[in-house]
Amino acid sequence: MVMTTTSLEASAQPDIDDLVPRRYQEEVYTKAQKGNIIAALNTGSGKTLISLLLIKWTAAQAHSRGKVIIFLVPKVALVEQQGNYLAKNTPLKVKKLHGALDLDLSDRPGWKNRFESYDVFVMTAQILVNFITHSLWSIDKISLLIFDECHHARKNHPYNTILREYFQVRPSSQRPKIFGMTASPIWNVREPLTSLSTLEANMNAKIVGVRDHVEELHKHSAKPLEVISEYPMPPEEYDYPSPTIHQTLQIIDNSVWDQLGIPWSNINMRYIYTFDNLGPYCASLFLYLEIQYHIEGFLVKNKGIMMEAMSDIGDMEVDVPIFRPSKKIPMGLYEVVDILADFQSFFPANHSSPTIPISIDLKWCTPKVRQLVDILKEYYTSNFQGIIFVEQRQVASALAKVLQVIPDLQGKINCAYLVGTGVNSDGVSKMTDRYAGDAIEMFRKHEINLLIATSVAEEGLDFHACDLVVRFDLLHHMVGYVQSRGRARKTASTFVVMIPQDDLTQLAKYESLQQSEPEVNRIYQTRHKDIDNSNSDDDDDETHPVDLSERERYVIPSTGAILTYDISLSLLNSLCSLVPRDSFTSAHVPKYEGDFQTTLHLPRALPLAPADLVYTGPFRRSKREARRAVAFLAVKRLLELDVFDGYLLPMSTEMKMDVNAPEMNSRTQNKVTNIPVMLTVSVRDPWCMGPKLWIHPIVIDGQTVAGLVTGTSLPLVEVMDGPLKVQLLGADPLHFEVDYEHQQRMAMEEFTRRGVWYTITSSPFQSSLSFYIVPVTANKRPDFEAMDRLLANPLGSSDWSRISETHYDQLTILNRQHFGRTYRLRRIRSDLSPLSAPLPGSREDSYPTYHEYWMVKWSKKTRQAIVPFHGPLLEVSILPRSNMALTSLDSLACPLVPSSVRNGALLPRDACVWIDMSFSVRKAFESLPVLCRRITDVYRACSARFELGLPLIPDKLVIEALTIPSAGFPYSNQRLETLGDAVLQVCTTVHLFNHYPNRHEGQLTQLRQKAVNNRYLLHRALDIGLERFLISEGPSVHKWRYTLADGLSHHYVQNDLPVRYVTREYPRRSLQDSMEAMLGAGFLAGGIEMALRTGTALGLEFGGLVPWHMRYPDNTMPTSISALFAGVEKNLGYQFRHNELLLEALTHPSFALTSEGPSYQRLEFLGDAILDLAVIKYLYDKFPDATSHQLAFPRTKAICAPSLASIAVRRLGLHKMMLVNSMDLSIAIDHYVPILESIPGEEIVRTGWKFDPPKALSDVFESVIGAVLLDSGYDYEKTAAVVEYIMEDVLEALSPSLAKDPISQLMEWTSGAGCRRSASFEKRTKNNDVWEREGIVVMVHSTVIIGPIVSGGLNVAKFIAAERALAILKDSGSEKSLARICDCATPMYCHGIPSMETLSIAGVESLIGNPLEELLEQDDVEKVEFILTQTEDPVITRQVQLESGVLNDHGNLIPH
Repeated sequence: MVMTTTSLEASAQPDIDDLVPRRYQEEVYTKAQKGNIIAALNTGSGKTLISLLLIKWTAAQAHSRGKVIIFLVPKVALVEQQGNYLAKNTPLKVKKLHGALDLDLSDRPGWKNRFESYDVFVMTAQILVNFITHSLWSIDKISLLIFDECHHARKNHPYNTILREYFQVRPSSQRPKIFGMTASPIWNVREPLTSLSTLEANMNAKIVGVRDHVEELHKHSAKPLEVISEYPMPPEEYDYPSPTIHQTLQIIDNSVWDQLGIPWSNINMRYIYTFDNLGPYCASLFLYLEIQYHIEGFLVKNKGIMMEAMSDIGDMEVDVPIFRPSKKIPMGLYEVVDILADFQSFFPANHSSPTIPISIDLKWCTPKVRQLVDILKEYYTSNFQGIIFVEQRQVASALAKVLQVIPDLQGKINCAYLVGTGVNSDGVSKMTDRYAGDAIEMFRKHEINLLIATSVAEEGLDFHACDLVVRFDLLHHMVGYVQSRGRARKTASTFVVMIPQDDLTQLAKYESLQQSEPEVNRIYQTRHKDIDNSNSDDDDDETHPVDLSERERYVIPSTGAILTYDISLSLLNSLCSLVPRDSFTSAHVPKYEGDFQTTLHLPRALPLAPADLVYTGPFRRSKREARRAVAFLAVKRLLELDVFDGYLLPMSTEMKMDVNAPEMNSRTQNKVTNIPVMLTVSVRDPWCMGPKLWIHPIVIDGQTVAGLVTGTSLPLVEVMDGPLKVQLLGADPLHFEVDYEHQQRMAMEEFTRRGVWYTITSSPFQSSLSFYIVPVTANKRPDFEAMDRLLANPLGSSDWSRISETHYDQLTILNRQHFGRTYRLRRIRSDLSPLSAPLPGSREDSYPTYHEYWMVKWSKKTRQAIVPFHGPLLEVSILPRSNMALTSLDSLACPLVPSSVRNGALLPRDACVWIDMSFSVRKAFESLPVLCRRITDVYRACSARFELGLPLIPDKLVIEALTIPSAGFPYSNQRLETLGDAVLQVCTTVHLFNHYPNRHEGQLTQLRQKAVNNRYLLHRALDIGLERFLISEGPSVHKWRYTLADGLSHHYVQNDLPVRYVTREYPRRSLQDSMEAMLGAGFLAGGIEMALRTGTALGLEFGGLVPWHMRYPDNTMPTSISALFAGVEKNLGYQFRHNELLLEALTHPSFALTSEGPSYQRLEFLGDAILDLAVIKYLYDKFPDATSHQLAFPRTKAICAPSLASIAVRRLGLHKMMLVNSMDLSIAIDHYVPILESIPGEEIVRTGWKFDPPKALSDVFESVIGAVLLDSGYDYEKTAAVVEYIMEDVLEALSPSLAKDPISQLMEWTSGAGCRRSASFEKRTKNNDVWEREGIVVMVHSTVIIGPIVSGGLNVAKFIAAERALAILKDSGSEKSLARICDCATPMYCHGIPSMETLSIAGVESLIGNPLEELLEQDDVEKVEFILTQTEDPVITRQVQLESGVLNDHGNLIPH
């Protein structure tokens, strides 16, 4: 692409003149409005501004609604440049796409949302090819298609792939407008008409130039001054130190290079080229860095060999051997390393180092370099900016390093180089220096003033200030000539072409290009439409017209994805790259045989029939087309076999769940995006009022104490409230007297309000109630006379003449001086009066009379207490407020009941009143929070079971599954969620295993990840409406929550419908947790079969309700078991029916490569999930009080690779039966077998982190378990029994209190010591002269505590580093002890209470003991809150909450 003068630098502000189109730009723009055109204008003439005008015009057209504009560029750097320009100069939303996309191609909702959110997309062409192929977007949804540097639109370039699809759009009116931009429409100057006609035909566009305003065009796109600079030929010998590194390396035998994997012949060719072009030092520099790069790569790939061979292994003190592979270190490696060390002082340390340690003598350079130095000296100014174009990347790299240290240029030239990255086809590296990736920006910002570039910088990159361009290497074609010259944009800039002296051929070629350009421009500016359509270009990738006509194209009807020849090769490569493999198995790649008719062999690791692994394509006229043809056939067949999905995706590399994908769930309805973190939802609730009411008897310990009246017929409920057994019996309709219904409703409302006030909230409230508690008659009807007696004196009666000894322990008392607390009357003390002296040892003992004590205690700053002088005293006990609904899941188990503090008291009778409420009704009110909570929970559980279609899971399990942790109960759904997660994995795994028989383990694993991830579960929960049933309310009812919603009243007309929901707020994550917890509940209630029914009701893809043994029947005849595998049956305690399953389970992928059968990988996928569930279910049953974390941690210890490898070797002897075709793997296993055989299960659980056995050992154990499940007819219980039997000693060693690994210990210890900045682990390299080894360091407070620690693997090294770091941090004598380096662990105190101490029960009692009541009555909320934050004991927490009564319905402290 040729950038226009209107493009903006990142740091510059737009110039208004650059945004006003000139007349020649308007001329081209007008033509673009009328039809498809290719704007053929010189570099710097402003083509991008024309595209900007066309984008704005197109976006304003009515036919563009719902479509996007695509701006295509050939190179990544141009995406940023053009995207930034368009974003700055248009109000349209612009999105830039290139390289690794932030959204995976499988995330269809994400891409749909992105296409709907942006107007213009700037991208590289291959990305649009992928969008079209996988049906993420289509050509007919594009309104304008812009091709920058459109001369690439030929042959098999991605531009042309897109245009072939463009022609497939029917009718043609649905095709987008096309606008191409190029300065080089002719690539073949010998046949210019052919070049033009081919480009026009490919793009369905007409090439246009400026015809009416040519003078203005020339004025604003002036060409640079062109200068020929001739240089002498290089000398035969140089005055350079001998021997050179090249000469020294000649002693290395070619076999050594082969063993090291170093392409010496290719490197040598590039060395020679660099020597001839730049001279001996630059060539030696390239050779040194290149060999060093390959040696480092060899060491990384063969770390195990090197660690075994190296004598310096002081940082590798581990308790396990490092396996010794059969592959030995080539002895020549040491010679190569020594040679590199000898030359280390002459060259930079490595590729990333830009500094050359010595000064460069020009005698070490070719005359060509010396001529370049002279050119730079001649044109250098204080604001100099220049570009040098070279052909090969190593030339660019060497020049960029050398020019800066040549004495004549030091301090003047600061340069970088711009090339591609990676490794090219001949194995020569493409390493770049520290400027890689930002060299363009640094050049634009004048941080460097010279850029050495290959052809990557020829096209499109806009450098305003570039006033010198040097063509260092020879010109070959018109495109290179025009494009490289076009980088010289500055007024009076210079374009220097360097040509060898007396090279008449090169001089003639340059002059030919220079002279041909005007004629070439004239041709496309004046030509007519009728031109020759022949094509004589002979590019290697040219597709023969006959082959092109025979190409097929397949559109998948269900999705619109498009399969073409151009994409087939990459699809197969992507599929094979996803096949999992260990370090002992070679990479899985498709193999092609033959030339013009190709046979394709797919890797045996794909789980396909032999006939589906080999394909022979049709005859074609080029080798590459023959490969495309056979790849097309293979992909089409694999699509039929469901190896590719309907969008031609083998699977994504990073899972982004498409919640609406048809292959994942046919029931999907919810398409909500941007779900908030906190959900506000309407939750099912039984409490309501309506025209019809129901009365339910409340029975406590067998005695009917009251009736509960509400608008819902409630379920039968039984719950323990402390030692009391509370029951809610069946409902009866409540009938009112016709003329008194309103009064009777009001009486029940007010009676209930008073009862709640006196026993629960301690304060009045005005909201309308959603149910009533009423006294009942013998026939269980509301006792309105009893209600009227209370309501006659709602604030209590002071008529003590009616009170006798029969009321003792039955009467509720209120103190008018402290109205928020209620008491029970024990007896009337006529022997005492307010003027009596307090009893010795009582709390009032420090005052002369009770009267004086009460005056001090009850008086406030703003109110003097009124205390009578005469009358008897009342001996009372404090009635605790029943504002905590602490229940147990077991209806017959007592919940946590906080013990009370000392609660006896004496009160003056004449300062008190009594409440006319029977004590039995009082008991009903006291048990009300617990009863209401259980009713609500059971109602939601029943509603969920009915509305979701769940199977008959017991109420208590459903309640547990629906109760989220923030509710604050002793139980929540977290234990069930941990179990349900494993159930979800198993049920999904079995379904996928059978539903996709032709997909390999990598594909299945990623499909499973999609079907079990949190996003998928969240959407499934929303689909079925699970949010309506979650239990999020806390136990506190200090603020009465059972009221009608705002706007609702207890006054109902006949047709009003009751509202049975309330609004609640809880975290979004609660939904996915409850989904998994419900699966766990179903599994506990009825095993796998009920889990399948539960999952299906929840909308999960488990394959339906049919049990596995019926869904996947085994209709094959049993086969005899090979003698090789007889030991497996004996050790497992299980007798196999099918030998082929054992054969598959014990076949390593390296063996499968040369056999006809599959490897164990699919069975491993199955067994992995089975092991997870079997272990977590064992722990769930064994430790019923363990938290979810206490279950998950030992589970990981049991199923980690070292534990499973130990069982595979020690219990099953699988290492003796494995079929392996890798000598290195066999040796690695042999080295680990003695270690694993000698370690008991308890030790492997405790110290498994120290071991890193070959992964194949744990994999084969998992595959054998998978084989047991299949062989048993999918009998999970039998398979789980086998797992528990064979893992017996490992399982017995598990417990919630299992010792943590060193990393966990380090984190917990530092945190417990008060350090708020946790330890971190970083990868660091340990230098050892020439090579580097990767290790782990531990950092605390930016201080390196230990490291780098190097071991056989980074994971083991991390544990070792943590262990050593912890010892150092604990050592008070160490300079790096935590006490010395940590400054964030200073103890803090609040109200005299140390914040660093977690309070025990004794600590709380000593802290709050007797003065608790005074503390609470002083409303010292801050201190109460602090007490609650310092204790983790739920009994203590609830005790303080109960006694304080300072919790609102959100669990926050408030003054009472």
